[in-house]
Amino acid sequence: MVPNAALAVIHWNVDPTMVRLGPFAPRWYGLLFALGFLIGFYYMRTVFLREDKPERDLDALLIWLLGGTIVGARLGHVLFYAPGYYLLRPLEIPQIWEGGLASHGGLIGVLTAIYLYARSRPDQPFVWLLDRLSPPVALTGAFIRLGNLFNSEILGEPTDLPWAFVFERVDDVPRHPAQLYESISYFLIFVLLTVVYRRYRESTPRGLLIGLFMTLIFGVRFLIEYVKVAQAHFEVGMPLSMGQLLSIPAILFGLWMLWRAWQGGADADG
Repeated sequence: MVPNAALAVIHWNVDPTMVRLGPFAPRWYGLLFALGFLIGFYYMRTVFLREDKPERDLDALLIWLLGGTIVGARLGHVLFYAPGYYLLRPLEIPQIWEGGLASHGGLIGVLTAIYLYARSRPDQPFVWLLDRLSPPVALTGAFIRLGNLFNSEILGEPTDLPWAFVFERVDDVPRHPAQLYESISYFLIFVLLTVVYRRYRESTPRGLLIGLFMTLIFGVRFLIEYVKVAQAHFEVGMPLSMGQLLSIPAILFGLWMLWRAWQGGADADG
C-alpha cells in the first residue's frame, strides 16, 4: 500500500546542528550522546556509594566505557555494514564525525572495556558490573536513538499510520518513526531495570539485570527491524536484516544469563 501524502502526519525538518559559530557546530546527536553518559555517570556514582565501592574508580570506568563504545560502534559499522567500502578507504575508518556507528559493535566494545576494567578490580567482578551498568546503558541507548531522530537517519518503512513522520531532509514519504520506537522502548526498559535493582539492591541475583537487558533490548531491536529501511544495500531481499542476525546471539546470551540468575538465586557478590 502506498502511503497517502495527504494524511495528517508529523513533518520533521529539525537541523541536526544546534548552532553554527564559525567552525564550532555542535550537533544534537553529540549532545544527547554525552547526556546519556553524564546521567549514567551519576547513576553509577549512586550505586558505588550504596554498595561501598571506591568512588575514585568511576573516572576510569567512564573512560573505558567511552572508548569501548566509540571504538566498538565504529568498527562494528565498518565490519558489519560496509567492509568493502572501508577496505578501499582505510583512512576514513577513524572519521566518526562523518557518521557510521553500529549498536551491536558498540555492545561488543562495551563488554570488552568492562572486562578489561574489571580484571584489576576484584571488588567489582565482571558480571556485577554488567548488572549495575545495564540500566544506565539502556538509558544512553534511548538518548542515542533520539540523536538519530534529530539526524533524520535510521528511517522506518513507509506507512499510513497517523503518527507517521515525514523526514523532509530525506524525502516526502510518511514513515514509521523507528528511532522513536526504539528510544521509547529503551527508556521503558531502563525504568524496569531500575525498579528491579532497587528491589534487590546489593542482593541482586547475579546476571539478572544483564539478562533482562540483553533479552529485552535486542528483542525490541529484532522486532523494530521489521519496520526499518535496510541499512545497507546487501540487506535488500534478505529474510532477516543484519541487525536481526546480530541480535539473535545477544538474545540467547540474555536468556542464558536469566537462567543462571534463576538457578543461582540472590548473590550479594554478583
